[in-house]
Amino acid sequence: MGPLPHRLDRTVLIRAFPETVFRFFTESDRWAKWWGAGSTIDAQPGGKMLIRHPNGIESLGEVLEVSPPERIVFTYGFATGKPIAPGASRVTIRLEPADSGTRLHLAHEFAEGDAAVRDEHIQGWRYQLSLISNAVANDVFTDAVAIVDRWYDAWGITGDRERDAAFAQIAAPGITFRDRFSTLEGSDEISAQAGAAQRFMPGERVTRTGEIRHCQGTVLADWAAGTIRGTSVIELAAGGLIRSVASLAKQP
Repeated sequence: MGPLPHRLDRTVLIRAFPETVFRFFTESDRWAKWWGAGSTIDAQPGGKMLIRHPNGIESLGEVLEVSPPERIVFTYGFATGKPIAPGASRVTIRLEPADSGTRLHLAHEFAEGDAAVRDEHIQGWRYQLSLISNAVANDVFTDAVAIVDRWYDAWGITGDRERDAAFAQIAAPGITFRDRFSTLEGSDEISAQAGAAQRFMPGERVTRTGEIRHCQGTVLADWAAGTIRGTSVIELAAGGLIRSVASLAKQP
């Protein structure tokens, strides 16, 4: 491979641990989830990489470096030789832990004369990294419905210890909660608020209504409590626990 003077860089935050994200570069079934059916990768130095794009175009490459769960490097080109010949560009993906998951850094380096080709790939990588973010989220947050229902159920538990335990089991450290009557941090504070709500509105229960809507760790869930209706915006942490909730009641 000759000099690669042209380069594009992309960075995205994925709400999952690095070990989880890295599996989408080393396991062919997960690799195919964000590239397309039939895409494969042999994640070892000298291993082959194949991408089958939805439009039928194929990209080829060779794995150069693998350092789980931090770094993978591979060559990248098209089977037809256009616009990049096989082996003529290099992709480096690096993962680093972040407070809410993993920061993914991508660098794609191109040969002399390929500045226009580099520019054409900016939107392509913008799109592909959104696909991996969604694919990882679909794997990590498979229990999102159950977590949401446990959140609402916890508000109806009357025993202090049982309610404290219920919130602690689904709350990420430093969880926050906001609604028209609350600005809270920590599962203990939220549990105490739920207990107070039951004293003023005995027997009131919050229940989910309809299907949740989920995108990359952000969940929208409609709810009902007696005659009151509203929507919760729930942010999930890398481990699948709840990191924040904002509850918006609809005006009667």
